[in-house]
Amino acid sequence: MGDDSEWMKLPIDQKCEHKLWKARLNGYEEALKLFQKIDDEKSPEWSKYLGLIKKFVTDSNAVAQLKGLEAALAYVENAHVAGKTTGEVASGVVNKVFNQPKARAKELGLDICLMYIEIEKGEAIQEELLKGLDNKNPKIIVACIETLRKALSEFGSKIISLKPIIKVLPKLFESREKAVRDEAKLLAVEIYRWIRDALKPPLQNINSVQLKELEEEWFKVSSAAPKQTRFLRSQQELKAKFEQQQGLGGDADGGGDDEEEAVPQVDAYELLEAVEILSKLPKDFYEKIEAKKWQERKEALEAVELLVKNPKLESGDYADLVKVLKKVVGKDTNVMLVALAAKCLAGLATGLRKKFGQYAGHVVPTILEKFKEKKPQVVQALQEAIDAIFLTTTLQNISEDILAVMDNKNPTIKQQTSLFIARSFRHCTPSTLPKSLLKPFCAALLKHINDSAPEVRDAGFEALGTALKVAGEKAVNPFLADVDKLKLDRIKECAEKVELVYGKKTGAAEKKEGKPIAGKTTALPGPGGDKETKDAATKPGPLKKASAVKAGAPPKKGKPATVAGTGGAGAKGKKGPETKEVFESELSIEVCEEKAAAVLPASCIQQLDSGNWKERLACMEEFQKAVELMERSEMPCQALVRMLAKKPGWKETNFQVMQMKLHVVALIAQKGNFSKTSAQVVLDGLVDKVGDVKCGSNAKEAMTAIAEACQLPWTAEQVVAMAFSQKNPKNQSETLNWLSNAIKEFGFSGLNVKAFISNVKTALAATNPAVRTSAITLLGVMYLYVGPSLRMFFEDEKPALLSQIDAEFEKMQGQTAPAPTRGISRHSVGGGDDGEEEEQEEVGNDVVDLLPRTDISDKITAELVSKIGDKNWKIRKEGLDEVTSIINEAKFIEPNIGELPAALKGRLNDSNKILVQQTLSILQQLATAMGPNIKQYVKNLGIPVITVLGDSKNNVRAAALATVNAWAEQTGMKEWLEGEDLSEELKKENPFLRQELLGWLAEKLPALRSVPSDLLLCVPHLYSCLEDRNGDVRKKAQDALPFFMMHLGFEKMAKATGKLKPTSKDQVLAMLEKAKANMPAKPAPPAKASSRVVGGAAPAKFQPASAFADDLGSNTMESKPDPKKAKAGGLSSKTKGVQGKKVLSKPNLKEDDDKSGPIFIIVPNGKEQRMKEEKALKVLKWNFTTPRDEYIEQLKTQMSTCVAKWLQDEMFHADFQHHNKALAVMIEHLESEKDGVISCLDLILKWLTLRFFDTNTSVLMKTLEYLKLLFNLLSQEEYHLTENEAASFIPYLILKVGEPKDVIRKDVRAILNRMCLIYPASKMFPFIMEGTKSKNSKQRAECLEELGCLVESYGMNVCQPTPGKALKEMATHIGDRDNAVRNAALNTIVTVYNVHGDQVFKLIGNLSEKDMSMLEERIKRSAKRPSAAPVRQAEEKPQRTQNISTNASMMRKGQAEDMSSKLNQNRNMGSHSETTHTVPREFQLDLDEIENDNGTVRCEMPALVQHKLDDIFEPVLIPEPKIRAVSPHFDDMHSNTASTINFVISQVASGDINTSIQALTQIDEVLKQEDKAEAMSGHIDQFLIATFMQLRLIYNTHMADEKLDKDEIVRLYSCIIGSMITLFQIESLAREASTGVLKDLMHGLITLMLDSRVEDLEEGEQVIRSVNLLVVKVLEKSDQTNILRYIMKTILDHLTMIDNKNESELEAHLCRVMKHSMDQTGKADKDTEKGASRIEEKASKAKVNDILAEIFKKIGSKENTKEGLAELYEYKKKYSDADIEPFLKNSSQFFQSYVERGLRLIETEREGKGRIATSTGISPQMEGTCVPVSTHTVSSSIGNTNGEEVGPSVYLERLKILRQRCGLDNAKVLYLTTLVNLLGRSDVHSGDSHPDQEDRPPLTSLLSKPTLPTVASSTDMLHSKLSQLRESREQYQHLDLDSNQTHSSGIGTTLASPSSAAANIDDLKKRLERIKSSRK
Repeated sequence: MGDDSEWMKLPIDQKCEHKLWKARLNGYEEALKLFQKIDDEKSPEWSKYLGLIKKFVTDSNAVAQLKGLEAALAYVENAHVAGKTTGEVASGVVNKVFNQPKARAKELGLDICLMYIEIEKGEAIQEELLKGLDNKNPKIIVACIETLRKALSEFGSKIISLKPIIKVLPKLFESREKAVRDEAKLLAVEIYRWIRDALKPPLQNINSVQLKELEEEWFKVSSAAPKQTRFLRSQQELKAKFEQQQGLGGDADGGGDDEEEAVPQVDAYELLEAVEILSKLPKDFYEKIEAKKWQERKEALEAVELLVKNPKLESGDYADLVKVLKKVVGKDTNVMLVALAAKCLAGLATGLRKKFGQYAGHVVPTILEKFKEKKPQVVQALQEAIDAIFLTTTLQNISEDILAVMDNKNPTIKQQTSLFIARSFRHCTPSTLPKSLLKPFCAALLKHINDSAPEVRDAGFEALGTALKVAGEKAVNPFLADVDKLKLDRIKECAEKVELVYGKKTGAAEKKEGKPIAGKTTALPGPGGDKETKDAATKPGPLKKASAVKAGAPPKKGKPATVAGTGGAGAKGKKGPETKEVFESELSIEVCEEKAAAVLPASCIQQLDSGNWKERLACMEEFQKAVELMERSEMPCQALVRMLAKKPGWKETNFQVMQMKLHVVALIAQKGNFSKTSAQVVLDGLVDKVGDVKCGSNAKEAMTAIAEACQLPWTAEQVVAMAFSQKNPKNQSETLNWLSNAIKEFGFSGLNVKAFISNVKTALAATNPAVRTSAITLLGVMYLYVGPSLRMFFEDEKPALLSQIDAEFEKMQGQTAPAPTRGISRHSVGGGDDGEEEEQEEVGNDVVDLLPRTDISDKITAELVSKIGDKNWKIRKEGLDEVTSIINEAKFIEPNIGELPAALKGRLNDSNKILVQQTLSILQQLATAMGPNIKQYVKNLGIPVITVLGDSKNNVRAAALATVNAWAEQTGMKEWLEGEDLSEELKKENPFLRQELLGWLAEKLPALRSVPSDLLLCVPHLYSCLEDRNGDVRKKAQDALPFFMMHLGFEKMAKATGKLKPTSKDQVLAMLEKAKANMPAKPAPPAKASSRVVGGAAPAKFQPASAFADDLGSNTMESKPDPKKAKAGGLSSKTKGVQGKKVLSKPNLKEDDDKSGPIFIIVPNGKEQRMKEEKALKVLKWNFTTPRDEYIEQLKTQMSTCVAKWLQDEMFHADFQHHNKALAVMIEHLESEKDGVISCLDLILKWLTLRFFDTNTSVLMKTLEYLKLLFNLLSQEEYHLTENEAASFIPYLILKVGEPKDVIRKDVRAILNRMCLIYPASKMFPFIMEGTKSKNSKQRAECLEELGCLVESYGMNVCQPTPGKALKEMATHIGDRDNAVRNAALNTIVTVYNVHGDQVFKLIGNLSEKDMSMLEERIKRSAKRPSAAPVRQAEEKPQRTQNISTNASMMRKGQAEDMSSKLNQNRNMGSHSETTHTVPREFQLDLDEIENDNGTVRCEMPALVQHKLDDIFEPVLIPEPKIRAVSPHFDDMHSNTASTINFVISQVASGDINTSIQALTQIDEVLKQEDKAEAMSGHIDQFLIATFMQLRLIYNTHMADEKLDKDEIVRLYSCIIGSMITLFQIESLAREASTGVLKDLMHGLITLMLDSRVEDLEEGEQVIRSVNLLVVKVLEKSDQTNILRYIMKTILDHLTMIDNKNESELEAHLCRVMKHSMDQTGKADKDTEKGASRIEEKASKAKVNDILAEIFKKIGSKENTKEGLAELYEYKKKYSDADIEPFLKNSSQFFQSYVERGLRLIETEREGKGRIATSTGISPQMEGTCVPVSTHTVSSSIGNTNGEEVGPSVYLERLKILRQRCGLDNAKVLYLTTLVNLLGRSDVHSGDSHPDQEDRPPLTSLLSKPTLPTVASSTDMLHSKLSQLRESREQYQHLDLDSNQTHSSGIGTTLASPSSAAANIDDLKKRLERIKSSRK
């Protein structure tokens, strides 16, 4: 019992592991309760049991095990982490539970397995159960089968994968255990419920008795579709639906459809094992099949027949086998063998399915021609073969071959071909039978229904009937327009009888269609099975797709297919009215006269041939009246025109009569039923007159009317032929001009391009230039419709002519073909829209077909093929060269290329790599030459090219990739992705092949809207690539992952990981999760026509068609197309037509290319990342003279993540037309995708710079148009270009300012102007300045003009680096050779003169006399006063000011900082440690500005004011010069808060009081709002610097300006102090102020307190009190270390200023302050700051003791002993009554005598040197005279610039050494000059009254200055600038300025004064020593 009590105390999890079974049992019971109690599935409690659950189910004690199983079940049901235990628990259940005798245990085990399936772990469970089937214990096998059956019955075949189960079924039926066989039978029945007859083939080979039993059971199975009854956790919605149905009473109809949707169609073929047969062919098969004896041939064929009976064959190279079988079918004389070979082909096609598709093209023509055999058995075998082959390919691929046979003379062949077409149509849907296919088939079949042989007619009717049923009347009727009613009825009758494979509905199959087929299938289709059945069985994929996607979605695809309607008949009116009226028989002249007499007045007929022209004219007038009054029906057109042609006919000499005659012809053609017969009567005469000056226009009008009546294609052909059969060049050129115009009016539909091309060539060769010009114009018009392929026909023309043609094409570039305005309305019966759409589609389809293709098959001789395969590489090369020249000559070729594919395929693995490359280039050529028809060769030529991607040579791989892309461009991707070929390639473990192929897929997949399901086959190999040894392969695989997922979905991809090893699986799943986050959305289907234009839904890859489709697209539908849309190449209504309907038929329209969705994808932080990379030089800097390939590639790579794939293809296409399209799309998306554009702006601008290097004008114009819109948008969005964007764009834009074309230069200037709104003008300036150095004189001139504009608009501040340098540079151009440049330079400098006045002359420096006189002359001529400039400024740049305010408001928003603000911050912080040269830009400009402005104010202000007083513009002008002070705000504007703050801060230091006040108020406002104050972080130093600069400006300038209202100054003071107090109340911000800045700030404040002028102001006292308060705040809140360092330094600096230390208590006091607590320092500081700096109270006794103690301590220390003695000496001197006895009394005798000796020594020294003291430069008077009042404002730093003469360099060096010893960094010495200055001064000067003394600087600071190269003071930069300014001013102005107002001269004089030179060196040494020791 004791034992029990022990384990009872244990926690549950430990009980579960206890060795006692009772303990475990108890543990399991408690665990079960616990598991049922925990509500949260993610509770940490679950994790405790993760490792124990396996033990729960495998417990060795049966009783405990039962409880353990219950607990385990509860765990699996409730725990979130249960999935992790699947494998081990399932294996435990299988091995340790299923063998238990207790039924309850098995039941629980089964429940656990099902529960795991419910929590999405079905695959793992199924795997374990299938492993269990191999167990030796039959009990386990039975339980596993039962579990599988139960799982299938509950979860359905969608979740339980049947293929592996069916694989093991036959083995289970062979088991010796009856229980196993019985259970297997039950399982087979269950499987049958789900997949019906698909289960039969795999079980064909089991015991016949068992099979019979099974079939009986199957027969009993209910025919109702099974339903899933238990659902996964992820299927809760389905579950709810199911329960709802159950509630409604079982199988409510409502959900029937959906439920059936849920049952996947299982294809028997998929369940079969593939058999490899090639190796099993008899060894002598190929000899036997060629044998002369038919018996031997028969043996060989029978062997094959036996092998191909296998229902599923393994893929391999069947080319040779197919070749011999084809030969037997085609050539063998023994019909029995023909039938046998046909059966073999059928078997191969059935067993290989899609994999046989590559051979279909070779076999189909042979079989069709063999239909001449009449023997039924042969015919039947051939039918089966061709039907089986049809299912392996598409109608599109074999249509050429079928149509070729349709014209055969043999009626049997015609009949069988029609029947085959009928059967093929039954497998089609409206989308797979588009108009482009229907058209040629219907045309051929129409001939068949008029055939003399009745069987041919019947077959034709059946085929047409089937087409009608499949595609619908609307699609087919246009082709049946001229079929008489009897035949039409017959066709309709046939249509009604037709049963379609894809359901009975036309146009849109219902959802349910997937279902009946599975049920209908009765047996596995052998070679002779029922056709419908076969299709059902063999094409499960399409079944679902066709029903659900294609047919079931009419808006997408159904509609277009039936678009044509009756309107089509008219739009393509050849068939319609025309056919009925064309054949008007020719009437004799007598009949004509008779008919004419009936409708015309008699007098009219008599006078027709009168000799008097007036009579003839009168006669024509009557004729015209009569025609006008006639009705259409009664007008005898032919008779009338014949009367007109009667003598003198067209030889009429009087032009008036002739004009009337031609007008009448036009009237007749318009008003009557005008036939081609009538037309032929008059056309000759019209063509003859078309060149006539007076009658030409009437002749053209008549020709147009006839074209409208008889259709343009026919009329044009007649007219052109007639024109070129005569010699008159005028007629020829005018005919061509008429035709150009007519094409625009009528559209291009139906025109015979080939015929025109030959005539145009004739015209181009004409000697008359007018004819040539007209021909070129006509080509231009044709180009609009045909596209670039048109040029191919003229490549052999002379270069001069070719360049004219190119120029014409270029003009047409980017233009859209106009919508046809004639030729539509006349015949259109069924209403506009459809008709037009029909016509458009016609044209789109035809253009590819129009290109005349040459059949080169006869040139591909056996000899050539053997050459290509020769052993000698040179001969092989010859063969390839021949092929190249054959293709080059032919240009466009027929798809029939004989044996060439096989020959070329052999060369792809040639050992000679040069030949491999040559073969690849031939294949590339072949793709272009053959066009979309190349599709049929994808499998046997395209896939081998992919193999070449594995080549080890880089250039071979590149060539292969280019070839694959060229092919894919023509074929679309579907062909490549279908079948296993691609996955087989990926399977090969070749790292090159893998990375290239994956890269290619990653590029192509994102653009596809749908992919064949075969893509899933690539996934396992993709996973192995993810773990490939090669890093590149892994990377490419990771890149491709999201795109695979985008098409296959996460679930399928995750499911595919099931077969991986556990470690790999986890890694791959993690990658999948990652990819899921990056997965792009599938491209949406093209939008409906009405809603919007999709950016070029035609693929734009195959030029002829797409250019066509795109150009026509939008116009057809809208009479006045929106130019933007038209240009964007959008297909408005065509989107439906082309994209939907033609998708599967016209290979050139890539079904997968989708262009909806955003074109710019926003990648978070993408731009920042790119900038970082460029900065770190990880990528190339965008800097080149001409763009090299690596730049383009780099840009392409960077764009791939954030630009839509299809757009990127357009952007980087070799053809400039695509660039135009890309730009059009970008323009269209500009407004709608603002954020995207901004996020990719750097890349867009870089791409646009590449366009600047294109030679094509239309692209350039389009680029500039886009840029204008882009910069408008950016300025509206208040975006500001980053440095990176500007630097990589502006220099290239400036290149274009030198374009020869005026219009381009104008545009570029406009863009530069707009850029100033988004990029500071002052930063633009250097770029444009750089442009003036160009060799292109136009560019120099334009850049100079632009510089003038900038100066005029923004004032002198834009001139960078300084106005002087900039102007000197500009002035050099006055002497340029080019007149335009000289003028521009002069004008620019005149502009500057107008802004800046005479100072210009000083700034430009010395000019040659000639240049100077030109300039002066020009200035005189401009006669424009400087004062006028500001007015212009104010008027011209309203946007600028608006921008300022928007920025201010932006600042208030306090947006979060981004990268650039941090950079700014870093720069500010860094500025303390930088040398004076690297001054942050923000401040530099402001300083420049302020100084400039001061100068301006001093020099020019009086004159200006004077001038203004005389002027009326007074109110406008006063602030104007100060507005210039504001302009630096353009200097650093990025689109973020930081830059806004920078800008506002820069305004704080403005020379204009109001601007400064406004900026301070804004900052104050921000600081007062807690949530926004943080925005100021990082800008504190900057703000403080701006503030003390403003203080200095007030001190130096405003206070001295008598004209200024002093109230303004007080206002400014109060704003400054107010905002500073606010700032120093926020401790976090106050602490950011650095030492140097605090120093300068305190200096400024103290200066202000000591400024007597302030005290004189009304509110002066108040200002000084506020300053006191502020100083206290600064001391309290700023960083204590910083302020302390400053105070200590200052104190130390000032100690040396105490003259007579013996009498000063201050020194002793200060020493104590230094040594004691911060509090005292603080107090002392505060006292001093408040001006109460006269610390004159005597030291108390206690203090005296302290001081002495301190001194003796020093004397006692080794280092400071001398200093201690000196101090003691001073002390004794000062306080003679001080008692030092007590201190000496306690010390040794030696120490006492040492002290006395020391004091004596000092005394003698001091007395000797006292006299020299006055000459050391410390004398107050002396310094007073040297140092001007203002010096203290810059005391600490001017030494930097002017301090060269200070003391000997020895001291500098020493001082450096001393500093280093003291641990002070020479580079960062803190010299502080603040309030404690006062302490020193108040003591030294207390009794003095010299006016200048209070401003005296500490001498030490003066002496030490030169050693401080980079002082922490932020004003360093100011001083270097000041000195420059000072020099220039002294040089030019020689102004005698009051020392109060200048920063110059003071220290220089001090240092140079004799006293300084004569300074006692000894004394200096001591001082330095003292400083050193005090520092320590």
